[in-house]
Amino acid sequence: MELAEWEPVYEAILREFGFDRSADERARDVLAEFATPISFDRFAELSGATVAIAGGGPSMEHETATADRADFVVAASVAADFLLEAGIDIDLMVTDLDKNVETAIDLSHAGVPVAVHAHGDNIPALGEYLPEFEQGQVLATTQAAPTESVYNFGGFTDGDRAAFLADEFGADELQFPGWDLDDEDVDPVKRQKLAWAERLLYWLETRRDERFAVLDGRRGRIDTTDLPL
Repeated sequence: MELAEWEPVYEAILREFGFDRSADERARDVLAEFATPISFDRFAELSGATVAIAGGGPSMEHETATADRADFVVAASVAADFLLEAGIDIDLMVTDLDKNVETAIDLSHAGVPVAVHAHGDNIPALGEYLPEFEQGQVLATTQAAPTESVYNFGGFTDGDRAAFLADEFGADELQFPGWDLDDEDVDPVKRQKLAWAERLLYWLETRRDERFAVLDGRRGRIDTTDLPL
């Protein structure tokens, strides 16, 4: 994802949620103090692979088999706990440290890379938890401009960011167990974020010339405003 392509989408997200770009940049810089450049060679197995982008929705409990059959498993946030409890190995975890931080830390010490995301609302969590991670296992990400050691692959929520990351490393097919875009048990802000996740997945499938099953029956009502289609 080139920054010039991501920037208009990022600006639309900032406007809609009232986020502060400078806060995102401060968070990125906090993350950069800990992060070290990571070799992308370790993600070579994503190239040409069927990749499960495991979401943290209630349906994950019943859809672990999809992840189990995939070549590579990327777990977004609490999806990692569902998968580990089911005895399914995780190849990469994506988190902004708002939930199950201990799972992320434990995975890093077990040799599993963790994509830790920095944004304006999680600066305290970054300062508190980053020293506990195994250095060299953190793939540092930002939604602002990247730096030498903090990357921007596109995406906004843990889930859609995981999908953009897999795309960046050449995944052949993306599958989406545990995605509940119509979850009624979330608060209004989370519902708004899920709407953006849906929009971003639509943008991603368009870029990939692919059809994600998770969007079947939904495409006609997706708001494509601000998407560079």
